[in-house]
Amino acid sequence: MSAQKNPTVAVSAPGKVLLAGGYLVLDRQHTGLVFGLSARINVIAGEIHTSEGVQLNEIVVDSPQFEGAQWRYGYHRAPEGGGIQVVQLQVGEKLSKNPFVETTLSYVLSYVDHLSATRVTSSSSSWLRPARLIILADNDYYSTPGDKHTGPSARFANFGVPLASANKTGLGSSAALVTALTASLLTHYLPREIYDVSSEGGKKILHNLAQAAHCAAQGKVGSGFDVAAAVFGSCLYRRFSPSVLDALPEPGTPAFASELGRVVDGTAWDVEVSKKVDMPQGLALRMCDVDCGSQTVGMVKKVLAWREQDAQVAGDIWGELQAYNDGLASVLNENRTEDLTMSLEMIRGKIREMSGLSGVPIEPESQTKLLDAVTELDGVFGGVVPGAGGFDALALLMRDDEETKTRVMGCLAEWSKEKDEKVKLMDVKGEMEGVRMEKLDIYEGWL
Repeated sequence: MSAQKNPTVAVSAPGKVLLAGGYLVLDRQHTGLVFGLSARINVIAGEIHTSEGVQLNEIVVDSPQFEGAQWRYGYHRAPEGGGIQVVQLQVGEKLSKNPFVETTLSYVLSYVDHLSATRVTSSSSSWLRPARLIILADNDYYSTPGDKHTGPSARFANFGVPLASANKTGLGSSAALVTALTASLLTHYLPREIYDVSSEGGKKILHNLAQAAHCAAQGKVGSGFDVAAAVFGSCLYRRFSPSVLDALPEPGTPAFASELGRVVDGTAWDVEVSKKVDMPQGLALRMCDVDCGSQTVGMVKKVLAWREQDAQVAGDIWGELQAYNDGLASVLNENRTEDLTMSLEMIRGKIREMSGLSGVPIEPESQTKLLDAVTELDGVFGGVVPGAGGFDALALLMRDDEETKTRVMGCLAEWSKEKDEKVKLMDVKGEMEGVRMEKLDIYEGWL
């Protein structure tokens, strides 16, 4: 009797924009107002079909929108409870690494292995059959030079370039990828009575496991708001204490699997995710892509160094900013659109003060001028330079109608021509929903 097959499943997770709470969100005393976005990273997980009698221990990961974007991995159970070790196999002449994919595979397969030993009634390793994963990104994640080639469907362009040559638009692709990859693997390998991504418990496990994998892949424990948005959607977010992940050994080392299981299923997570976030009807959160990226890491280091040097002044500013950010959340929740422009202006004023004192271009002068010009337009309530700030994006709150969209696009086109910059309104909009299962037919032509 042949073993039961693992189902082919599709999961998507949204990108994010930190509308209010840049820098503050790094500190547990403060919160960030995070919106999920309609641009999603999709992962389809299915079995690799082999000839009878042929045994493979391989996972193939394809990102078919890009040239040469395939990663193949062998995997085996490490001794002394070290979990599942993943080893990249060479494809073609050179080995192209993808730390987010490789680390996520190692973490998720080790967690599934741990669960199978404790909860799934099977002593064999047949549960961990070879799999093929297909990653598809909505077009707004990348602004590539020249026109996007059309793929089998308009939603997913064939970018026609290697992944390393594609320009990211800063919508949080790594967190959305790790989350969608984690959810698809858990759903593919585990029976529904053990793991259900649509349940509250399923989302909690997904959040904890994806945070652990994402931090490991980045090589540092970040604030985690991007993973939280990918899992839960739009929310008010208070970060977890970094110490939650301190005790985790490296994958492959003794007791990694059981320690990972203890951390993921444990109660030490002091993260707070409040879904009391809303967008007034008829309003949309829209993003502008400004084509010159910022080095976020360098900016964050400088702001934190200034905060340490000038603790009293910085503390006062952060406290005032928190109050303004809470005010913005209330204005949105209570549908007080008449107070929206003033609320955004107060936040921007305080951000510019922080910019000046820290010497970090959180809202650079060029962005101030552009935001001021767009805010003048009928139907636009205002906007911010989101997240850590810099030169690469704007978030706008505007009426969700064609007339306003046309005015904004016209203004940005004129601005681009005058200033010789590339600024455009992206298709992406704010969205409330987090991770979700998808029907396979939306990927027709890619599978």
